[in-house]
Amino acid sequence: MNETPLDAAHARMIKDTDDDAARLGFYERLADGEFFLLLNSEAKADNIDPEVFDIPEGRFVLVFDREYRLADFTSRVAPFAALSGRSIAKILAGKGIGLGVNLDVAPSSILIPSDAVDWLCEVLAYRPDEVTETPQEIFSPAALPERFVTALDTKLATATGLAKMAYLIGVRWQDGRNSHLLCFVDAMPGSERSLASAAGEALIFSGLDAGEVD
Repeated sequence: MNETPLDAAHARMIKDTDDDAARLGFYERLADGEFFLLLNSEAKADNIDPEVFDIPEGRFVLVFDREYRLADFTSRVAPFAALSGRSIAKILAGKGIGLGVNLDVAPSSILIPSDAVDWLCEVLAYRPDEVTETPQEIFSPAALPERFVTALDTKLATATGLAKMAYLIGVRWQDGRNSHLLCFVDAMPGSERSLASAAGEALIFSGLDAGEVD
């Protein structure tokens, strides 16, 4: 079977367990990806009933990043809901339930404990501070870590249609502070907060300080 983005992110994470950037990159893919959540019964409108498994490691629901992987695991016709990873984390937050991801059917098979699910939900709830300020000087951006540029490129690809384009520039603010400024051009009305949050997540999952880019 073809390697999926989650497989690749998982491989990078387990290659070096001390690499925080790789670990954060895996959780970013987990948050942004679409997953098939195994259910007890067919979903009705917004009401879903995930099948919960009690094992020695704790309580878990099962998710798969491809529908055929869910079918390989169950070996039967099974009810499921297709949801983003962030939506599933929000459903499970605070309930003491972890995630069993691609169990026994993919190289990215992993158990994610409930405390890690709670942490992910907290990270995804982050919202940048909103301020009004005027740049005093604009210049070319200084060198930025490649992992942030890659993460930002990937993250903004998920925001297609919310803005015409984006520019990353260097700025000097009124208080003399130098920073990088991500500028969105012709953003759809009402999308500003979502775009800012997406950029903020790129910083967080890159392991960088969220204050480095405005």
